Amino acid sequence: MRQERPELEELIAVARGEVPADTLLRGGEVFDVVTGARIAGDVAIFQGIIAGIGADYEAHEIVDVSGLTLVPGFVDTHLHVESSLVTPFEFDRCVGPRGVTTAICDPHEIANVIGIAGLQYFLDASERLLMDLRVNLSSCVPSTEMETAGARIEAEDLAPLKCHPQVSGLAEVMNYPGVVHRDAGIMAKLKLFEGQHIDGHAPLLSGLDLNAYVSAGVRTEHEATSAEEAREKLQKGLRVLIREGSVSKDLEALAELLDDFTSPYMCLCTDDRNPLDIAEEGHLDYMIRRLIERGCSARAVYRAASLSAAEAFGLKDRGQIAPGKRADIVAVKSLEACDVQAVWAGGVLLTDQAYAVREVLEPVGRNSVKAPKVTGEAFRTAGNRESTSVIGIIEGKIITEHLHEDIPIVDGDKRPDVARDLVKIGVIERHGKNGNIATGFVRGFGLKRGAIASTVCHDHHNIAVVGVDYDDMALAANRLGEIEGGFVVVEAGRVLAELPLPLAGLMSLESYEDVHEKLVPLRAAAASLDVSLREPFLQLAFLALPVIPALKITDRGLVDVMKFEIIG
Repeated sequence: MRQERPELEELIAVARGEVPADTLLRGGEVFDVVTGARIAGDVAIFQGIIAGIGADYEAHEIVDVSGLTLVPGFVDTHLHVESSLVTPFEFDRCVGPRGVTTAICDPHEIANVIGIAGLQYFLDASERLLMDLRVNLSSCVPSTEMETAGARIEAEDLAPLKCHPQVSGLAEVMNYPGVVHRDAGIMAKLKLFEGQHIDGHAPLLSGLDLNAYVSAGVRTEHEATSAEEAREKLQKGLRVLIREGSVSKDLEALAELLDDFTSPYMCLCTDDRNPLDIAEEGHLDYMIRRLIERGCSARAVYRAASLSAAEAFGLKDRGQIAPGKRADIVAVKSLEACDVQAVWAGGVLLTDQAYAVREVLEPVGRNSVKAPKVTGEAFRTAGNRESTSVIGIIEGKIITEHLHEDIPIVDGDKRPDVARDLVKIGVIERHGKNGNIATGFVRGFGLKRGAIASTVCHDHHNIAVVGVDYDDMALAANRLGEIEGGFVVVEAGRVLAELPLPLAGLMSLESYEDVHEKLVPLRAAAASLDVSLREPFLQLAFLALPVIPALKITDRGLVDVMKFEIIG
């Protein structure tokens, strides 16, 4: 929620103790993420700004934080709110009490479905939240020319929005070959945001191509999956964002790099976590705990989660509990446990009452699933040779393997083979553009029966369905049209569980508690089909993202991402 800064003279008067503050946090200690010191004394807040610390103040309201340590509010430096499966308003209510007071989002999920109207929805929502939701304008809608999205956004579409006060810059530039080879559309967007923040997305890129990519003005990178890759990217001037989401889990690999020397240039991000994982494990608070457990110093971890993150995105007004900074403050009992007791965002204590008075926007993107009904015949895979490219899942990663298996042709069709964990995957164009249907094979689900389908299908968000029974695959896909999108699990002609996501086929209109409650039986239903993946639904979604190596599938066919081409 945007706030006007107080008059300078008034703020100085409060800071000097001449005028009472609005609120005092008394009895705790401030943990300074720069020096590592613990500072005793009051924290004085005036009109959402920290007026002073480490002294005795007077105020109209005194809050006792005795025995607690005060740390700066956490900044999630890269996420897609849509992938939390709830609206921005419910996301605010879900992660704010866990210490997240600022989040940098890229709404390219909804933008790929309904275009600029999706970006505008997020900009309008950002002005009504208690957390500060900053918006990077989506750079790749669609992500490539190898998929069918519901919309297309060019530089001229972004220009009218770039000066919005909640806009941070240009969102993750996923089409890194387009940068390296100077694609005209990508160049226009890079030039439009020249001198502003430009977010990176370049998995496994190195050497001369990485030099070229960074020279284009890219400043951050969240796709590093090994310490070696992250080290090169740090050395070439990128701020590296350590990511730990529901599917993309890079914390273990990158933790060794985070120390007091590197922490000014490293940040934390989730990209993305669903309500089930947030409820069971946490959000950035979970990452903070894990990193400290891995031996990283508390100063380095909390700095990466706050000050370094703020500075990486040009937010000079936050990241440290210090005079003149925005009053984003998290009270914890233990730095190591990151056990959040209270959170102030812009000086507002995050309570149920505070959330209840926000103005909530009407939903957008209803009735967005426009795919015609299909039959089981749609999932037959023809071919004249048994040698077959297979998508190999690497659990905990969104990168995949490009495998090769011999699959026999029976009656003109290559069939699933559960004994070898080779199951069928299909992508159905759902935006009403061309009716494309592509099929292929994937290994790593462990699926033995039935089918799973989803309209959360990065980034084009067509229908993705995986299964061993074609009729079950058709039932699951068709059911998504009836519930306006979401997740469906089917076995033997019966829907076992589903989660409707009617807002653009991506987000629920219900509370995050309700979504969490429905995700539990959904996950159980998938497990009943012998699915071995902990998070099969988002793992399925990323199998359709053609900018992440090595083999993916879109509505236009299998994509060899390393060659950036559709396999014939």
